[in-house]
Amino acid sequence: MGRVSGKVALVTGGASGIGAASVELLAREGAAVVITDVQDDKGRALAEAIVAAGGKARYYHHDVTSEEAWVVIIADVKAAFGRLDILVNNAGIGISSPSITTMSLEDFRRQQAVNVEGVFLGVKHGLTFMRAAGHGGSIINISSVAGLKGSPTLAAYSATKGAVRLFSKAVALECAAARDGVRVNSVHPGIIETPIWVGIINGGEGGSNAPPDLEALSSAVVPVGVKGLPEDIAKGVLWLASDESSYVTGSELVIDGGFSAR
Repeated sequence: MGRVSGKVALVTGGASGIGAASVELLAREGAAVVITDVQDDKGRALAEAIVAAGGKARYYHHDVTSEEAWVVIIADVKAAFGRLDILVNNAGIGISSPSITTMSLEDFRRQQAVNVEGVFLGVKHGLTFMRAAGHGGSIINISSVAGLKGSPTLAAYSATKGAVRLFSKAVALECAAARDGVRVNSVHPGIIETPIWVGIINGGEGGSNAPPDLEALSSAVVPVGVKGLPEDIAKGVLWLASDESSYVTGSELVIDGGFSAR
């Protein structure tokens, strides 16, 4: 316990899935957690539950593609806590297409805006604050195994997650050269039980269509034979957020049951 005590963490897309699991684990390990999302009811409920359990948390409605929103949230974090030690750029959407030739430019751009521009804005404003505060920090950008290998129906999604991977490496080198004490890494989940699967079916939006059978899919394509859970990714996020990973930067942490090793 207490692996991130005294630290302040901001997690985008923190109301559900990997984001919520990361929020809960960081809070249990002593961090004050700022949760941002567009799912207001879930976000507020999560923050209230953490506070009720004796932790520190607050929730903000947050469109990660809006630079103005980032400016406001970072200013609020500064006013409330005076520092930011951990930034988890987790917010993302998945839009599939039977063929890249049938994907609309609107969907391509929307996915780029959330998955790439949202990460860029988070790093731009989060890193600026971390440097000004002078405590160093850990920036954790959630990519995907789709950022390591291609998928025939997720070409545009793979493009966004590949961008996050190399963007993270480049910023890590910038921070290392600046000797600012900020580490930057990407995390690459495999087949994880999260709401993004419904979004992939419904063009990035929630809906009533059932997600694929992840148990059957994992049994067929994941070497260990089972799907992952959000908590599996959260444990990796916690490690990168903690001082235990103090010599790790510019790297990718793959958590996929061996899926990308094929």
